[in-house]
Amino acid sequence: SAPGGAISAEEILALRRAGWSDGVIGSDEAEALFELNDRIADGTNEWSDFFVEAIAEFLINGAEPRGFVSDAHAAWLIERIDRNGRIDGMSELELVIRTLEKATNVPQALKDYALVRIEEVVLTGEGPTRHGGLLERGNVTAAEARLLRRVLFAQAGDRPAAISRSEAELLFRIKDATLDAVNAPEWKQLFVQGVGNYLMAHSSYEPLSSDKAADLERFMADTTPNLARFAARMARANVGSGVRAVFGRKGLVADRAAQANEARAVTGDERAWLDGQIDANHHIDDYDTALLDFLAEEIGSAPVTR
Repeated sequence: SAPGGAISAEEILALRRAGWSDGVIGSDEAEALFELNDRIADGTNEWSDFFVEAIAEFLINGAEPRGFVSDAHAAWLIERIDRNGRIDGMSELELVIRTLEKATNVPQALKDYALVRIEEVVLTGEGPTRHGGLLERGNVTAAEARLLRRVLFAQAGDRPAAISRSEAELLFRIKDATLDAVNAPEWKQLFVQGVGNYLMAHSSYEPLSSDKAADLERFMADTTPNLARFAARMARANVGSGVRAVFGRKGLVADRAAQANEARAVTGDERAWLDGQIDANHHIDDYDTALLDFLAEEIGSAPVTR
């Protein structure tokens, strides 16, 4: 394709066949696809789908252990996007979000980068999104709220299955920056649910690091006789009573329930944080009121611990 040109469905099919001819997307191929994406001014949905799928495959499964974005791949993605100074177009934005959604875990630098860029896109972006709806400067549209929700609750996000403090602070910054704008109802819902999730959520899930995942893969791949004999002995042994004594269902459920109830109570530190976030714009606005009402209803008379 020439600079400023388009790319046809036939050309995309040819790229797909060439790129996956050996079942692997390599670094040279990933770089070439980014170069091509930079040159395409009028990318189609077919091109965006192919570009995102191919680069995400390179990032997530291009190094061992598979499923984990390496430090080198994360640094490459950040540098590659930043050559233009910002996320350039919906394909790059969709790539960042899809990588967080599909990867088991990514380096913290990429999580932090994703939050910075999605905030920039929501506050300053303009134009159509990949899945319908518009980006609008100065307010939060329904499409932008959907993008934010995907990033905040992505599998490899800052706090998997829950909202982290940095993510909750991002929600407050966007709220204050767009307070007087005409925002979509979905934005207020996300703000309340997101900050409420940070303050009350209990999540015992901790994603494996890439080093631990690699160790696990090596262990599972170890078929030496000693390990095989050990596995066979364990299979024949009557260890059920011991396992049940340690990991009994009643004890486990009770422990999880206690942890969840403790998490629902807003701590003194969380209360001080919330006061600081609400005071940042020097008054309690409609969004703050909706959040406080939600917390009062959900927590009820749960004590504030110190």
